[in-house]
Amino acid sequence: MEFALVIPVVLVVILAVAEIAVVARVQLEVVNAAREGAREAAASPDPAQALAAARTALGGAADDARISVRRPHLVGAAAEVEVIVPHRIAPAVFGGALVEVSASASMRVER
Repeated sequence: MEFALVIPVVLVVILAVAEIAVVARVQLEVVNAAREGAREAAASPDPAQALAAARTALGGAADDARISVRRPHLVGAAAEVEVIVPHRIAPAVFGGALVEVSASASMRVER
């Protein structure tokens, strides 16, 4: 009898832990994409190349991503890239709440 009462709680906890792991993976991918975009923005004067580098690093999530690139023309100034990716949390279990996973990175302009 007690087992029947406890098993739904245990399953929800297991699913919550799994979803936290998925969101952490998405966060790591977004951070990597921001870094790749900032690295390209620091090395290249064309912001489109930084945008392409960030989209390439995101892979399949690039379609829904919002990416902004700010690159001053002054050598030594900070080039900044911000990446925001919407992520739907376990639609079948938790109702599919939408969260935005974001990261930004900056690097000094080289040339």
